[in-house]
Amino acid sequence: MTPHHGQEDWVRAAFARSREAYPPSPAPVDRILTAGRARRRRRRAAVAAAASAACVLGLGLAVAFLKPPPAAVAPALRPSPVASSPSAPAPDTVGVRVAGGTTDGHRWSVALEFHRTLPKGYTPPADLDGTTAPDTSLLCQRMYIGGVRIDHQGGPWSDCQTVSGTHDPRTSGEMGLWSLHDKGLTGSRLMVADPEADVAYGLVTLSDGTRLKATTVTVPGTTYRAWAAPIPDGHTITAVDQYDSHHHRLTHDTNWH
Repeated sequence: MTPHHGQEDWVRAAFARSREAYPPSPAPVDRILTAGRARRRRRRAAVAAAASAACVLGLGLAVAFLKPPPAAVAPALRPSPVASSPSAPAPDTVGVRVAGGTTDGHRWSVALEFHRTLPKGYTPPADLDGTTAPDTSLLCQRMYIGGVRIDHQGGPWSDCQTVSGTHDPRTSGEMGLWSLHDKGLTGSRLMVADPEADVAYGLVTLSDGTRLKATTVTVPGTTYRAWAAPIPDGHTITAVDQYDSHHHRLTHDTNWH
């Protein structure tokens, strides 16, 4: 057997001879780098695909979580009982149209207007002793001929009077002849009466035999009433009669001319 150190020398010599017989080829650096780059691209693509899948999955879950749940069927509700509404308060101003029409080619109308409280800007008249009337309500008799209010020169409340609430007997039994000039003596005029409670209508007889019937109208919620009839220009009154609902004559007046 060859001594131990002899074998080692023999191996060295053999390796030297082999190296000289087969010179080593240069290291494939470019191929190694190219293969490394390809592996990195594959890893990046795999990572990107995984990230995209994760995003899609995340969006799907988000949509699933954001999607509103199916609406639950609401139980049938019993209709609530109708509340008993309190009675509406009475209006502060109540009016009623007494009568209207055409005379001498002009439109005319008469209305009653009741104010439960004295309007702003209205000053109650003073009594003879200088004290203010204690009445707290106002009753207005609005009369128009040709669109002009009679006695408008005296201001917005010139055709009004103070009264005590909705039932004031002092306003009953009055009658007047009104026009836009000459204190009702000439031109188109209006005969207006504030009759007693049992008067259902008035009958005005003119000098030419014409008879004008006027029905009594009452302001709702009050005892204030009136009837009205037009007197054409150039006509005179021979009689004014008032009747109840049974057509019994209650009054007869011949003092109007």
